Amino acid sequence: MSISPVSGVTGTSYLPTMSPATTVSAGDNGFSDVLSGAINNVTQAQSTSNELALQAVTGDLDDVHDYTVAAAEAKLQLELTAAVRNKAVDAFTEIMRMQA
Repeated sequence: MSISPVSGVTGTSYLPTMSPATTVSAGDNGFSDVLSGAINNVTQAQSTSNELALQAVTGDLDDVHDYTVAAAEAKLQLELTAAVRNKAVDAFTEIMRMQA
């Protein structure tokens, strides 16, 4: 299967970029590395949001827009992470149900 890039679309940097020719061998921890990276990105986004919120409360933040954007990004990333987790749990439950 070949993945062709869409012109005019840029990456979000939430997940590490992989070229279509990149393959993951059986010895690599590709999925766990991607998952760990995504979790770290969510944690970093929440940390940034918290820092900007503290700056906004103390009056050290010049533009409240920065905090608003950071908080919205952190919220969206957390919701996406929860949705992926829920789908994984549902898939696991379904697999266990098929084995019974």
